[in-house]
Amino acid sequence: MSMEENLYDEFGNYVGPEIEDDEEDEEDDEWLGGLAKDAEDRKGDGDDDAMDVAKEKGADRDIVLHEDKKYYPDADEVYEGAEALVQMEDTQPLTEPIIAPVRSKNFDLLEKKMPDTTFDFNFLAGMMDKPNLIRNICFLGAMHHGKTLFMDMLVMNTHEKDWKLNKEVKYTDTRQDEQDRGLTIKATSMSLVLQDSKEKSYLFNVMDTPGHSNFQDEAVAAMAISDGVVFFVDVIVGLTVHMERMLKHALQEKLNLVLVVNGIDRLVVELKLPPTDAYHKLRFCIEDINEHLEKLYDTVGTEVDNRTYFSPLKGNVLFCSSLFRMMLTLDSYAVLYQEIHPESKFETKQFAQCLWGDVYFNQETGGFSKTPVDGDQPRSFVQFVLEPIYKIFAHCLGEEKDDLASTLAEIGIYLHKRDYDLDARSLLKQVFNHFFGASGGLAAWIDMIVEHIPGPKENAAAKVERLYSGDQEGAVATDMKNLDHTGYLMVHTVKNYHRPDCNAFDVFGRVMSGTLFRGDRVKIFGESYTLDDDEDMTIREVQNLWIYEGRYRVEVSHVPAGNWVLIGGIEGSIKKTATITTASNEEEIEIFRPLRFPTCSVIKVAIEPLQPAELPKMVDGLRKVDKAYPLCKTKVEESGEHVICGTGEIYLDCILHDLRRLYGDLEIKVADPVVEFCETVVETSSLKCFAETPNKKNKLYMVAEPLEKGVGEDIEKGKVKIDWENKRVSDFFTKSYDWDMLAARSIWAFGPENNGPNVLVDDTLPSEVNKALLRQSKDALVQGFQWATKEGPLCDEKIRSVKFKILNASLSEDPVMRGGGQIIPTARRVAYSAFLLATPRLMEPVQFSEIECPADCVAAVYNVLSRRRGHVVRDLPKPGSPMYVVHAYLPAMESFGFETDLRTHTSGQAMCMTMFDHWQLVPGDPLDRSILLRPLEPAPAPHLAREFMLKMRRRKGLSEDVSVHKFFDDPMLLELAKQDAELGAYF
Repeated sequence: MSMEENLYDEFGNYVGPEIEDDEEDEEDDEWLGGLAKDAEDRKGDGDDDAMDVAKEKGADRDIVLHEDKKYYPDADEVYEGAEALVQMEDTQPLTEPIIAPVRSKNFDLLEKKMPDTTFDFNFLAGMMDKPNLIRNICFLGAMHHGKTLFMDMLVMNTHEKDWKLNKEVKYTDTRQDEQDRGLTIKATSMSLVLQDSKEKSYLFNVMDTPGHSNFQDEAVAAMAISDGVVFFVDVIVGLTVHMERMLKHALQEKLNLVLVVNGIDRLVVELKLPPTDAYHKLRFCIEDINEHLEKLYDTVGTEVDNRTYFSPLKGNVLFCSSLFRMMLTLDSYAVLYQEIHPESKFETKQFAQCLWGDVYFNQETGGFSKTPVDGDQPRSFVQFVLEPIYKIFAHCLGEEKDDLASTLAEIGIYLHKRDYDLDARSLLKQVFNHFFGASGGLAAWIDMIVEHIPGPKENAAAKVERLYSGDQEGAVATDMKNLDHTGYLMVHTVKNYHRPDCNAFDVFGRVMSGTLFRGDRVKIFGESYTLDDDEDMTIREVQNLWIYEGRYRVEVSHVPAGNWVLIGGIEGSIKKTATITTASNEEEIEIFRPLRFPTCSVIKVAIEPLQPAELPKMVDGLRKVDKAYPLCKTKVEESGEHVICGTGEIYLDCILHDLRRLYGDLEIKVADPVVEFCETVVETSSLKCFAETPNKKNKLYMVAEPLEKGVGEDIEKGKVKIDWENKRVSDFFTKSYDWDMLAARSIWAFGPENNGPNVLVDDTLPSEVNKALLRQSKDALVQGFQWATKEGPLCDEKIRSVKFKILNASLSEDPVMRGGGQIIPTARRVAYSAFLLATPRLMEPVQFSEIECPADCVAAVYNVLSRRRGHVVRDLPKPGSPMYVVHAYLPAMESFGFETDLRTHTSGQAMCMTMFDHWQLVPGDPLDRSILLRPLEPAPAPHLAREFMLKMRRRKGLSEDVSVHKFFDDPMLLELAKQDAELGAYF
């Protein structure tokens, strides 16, 4: 027993002589899965590092702790020569899965497979070579006037799907948020083959545009590549102010127009007007549009011979109900009447001409006369068109199933039994579909478009004159005017559509001449390209060509002139619009003019990412947003904040939604919205201002004074251009604004851009100034002036409606001493000092608001406007409806939340449409230091300018107040002090 005790210590560990235990070794070997053996096999006998657990154990009986035991080979033993990195802790957060799932953005509503259509896409591609069979049109109309529903009728006519009668598809509202909001945000194009009443096929390229005033940039882009406009007007609402502006733009673009009077069902179902009153309402609607057209033609300056007015007798008016899928022109209805009443002796063409105006049917003679036979005799339009439609409505809404079947049978309409179980709206759709023929008489609309809107070939010359900025007589312009398929390739792109994954964009435009092939190497000219400065030019290869169909795309190998095309793989260098030609083209190519919008982006918000690390992601998202929205502007202020400018609240809301969900996929913080301001003067500079160049060799004298009212607007609208010859510019100013000949001939530049609302005039005398030296320095002086007007001295905003006069200049004879580096900053500084001595003021944007509400809500509208510095211009009842229309002006700064406020105070009965109108002075002096602004207290009106300026300077990271020393030289400050002393002594 004692012998055994000696073999173990007090802790029970064995300390006796070694025991040869082969069995235990074998068990260990088995338990380790033969790892030692495997290691020996792999590494060979001579490898000392082989893992031999059994041998080690046999060698000495050291105790191996559990954590030191080695059951498997290390990574560097398995993968020899590979570097093994040990990561002590997990750098991936727990919230992130180790293998992230594939995320697809199903934000766009897309077709899963190519839909079945009534035409073959090869046939469509073949028709692209026939310009006389192509029509490029865009739909234009106010919000909810039925454009998208009308587009649905075209889609249902050409796409063979199981369309639900009781569901509004809104096929061209391809974004999920468009469907959720119930309004169109993006202009969407579709190319369809449609047949007229003679079953002749035409290729229609149709663009559905948004009707909301905030998204008018989309409508302008659509008009740039269209040959004609289909103008939609809701018969009850009539022509809105926003649509009047869009109509003016269409006339400036020299586009042909046709009118669709929509919503005729509302006269029956909502207003419940008798047929005679409904006729008067329709007639008033068309006459009202023609009256406005007359004024717009005068404004635009269209020649009398080229003016077109709407009249059902001319065939350029279509009566329609998008909701119930029915439409008719007088010609189509005359044909329909002949089919239903073959026994009638009417000649179709003559009958159509008798269906409008004060024409009455004489039952006895079977003819038409201008006077009624008796007092209550209805007009022919009421008798033959409206009364049958009214009766169909009445029978479908009021009769039992059996009676209705027999009534419909009388006019040759036989419905399926299950159709009679449909709800009233679906039943009416089905009845009108049978009554008016395929898709509710769509052939009538196609006939009207074919007749009144020219094809791309007939309209090519007008389009090129309007769009192309280059030589109109050159080889390139000639090819475009002839729509030559084999000539020089020229493509005008106006929009960018994102791919389904939102990572890249495809470019949408119109081929103006030549033929674009897939795989072509092309030159892409951006908006800032000129013949002198070709920096904005890149060469790319066209990777894909598609015909865009809203929810799907049809790939093609080539697209000839006169067609619309979606181009893939070239968007890298394109920001807004672009001009594309072949890389081998050696001609002098100039760009298509960038889009000109009848409004500007004056509302802005500052944003920053919630996680600062996501700033690069946000900047990339902003770049994409800039491409996707034509009127959106993004910039970085000097303070480092990122600013987005847009046309209104809903516009910015859509941009921020896209930034968060589509293009950035990040959370952002958004500051309160503000507006862009402008700086101006109201008097002439009190002193002749001067500034010396840093080398003391040159001296410039200048004064600033306000421009005449309207000059700035005329320059912006392009009524006068600085690149015209001198005589033409001077004639414009002498005739329109009574400038003297000398001043008008001495206009040097407009600023801050070539169409900016400020003027630089050379008012120097040859006896005092060396004109030759001054002319040599002209470019530098103009650059300094444009720099000054781009960033004013008050708060770095643009200067507006100011005339800067150069009164004197002493310039060094040595060209080195009067280089750009000396003259440009000095010209800027003297412009600033002249500006600050001319009683500077701030200008704010003012929005025009058109409010539609019932009569009892007008007082509430006045109340809401008065609290926001707004004022009503006029309010008047809308003829033939129970609504009032209120026209009002509202400062953009006060417009945030206006729509919500208005709806709250009118219980949701008021509907408003707001758009930028003009600039006006902000009350108060921004440089009045006696004004004390108290925090959290609204400033009274005379203090507003000071408040706006100080808050803007703070936001931009500028010094608290305008520093005079920054813009005035010491001699100039002495001159000012001297003048103040003289004035003090005088008073």
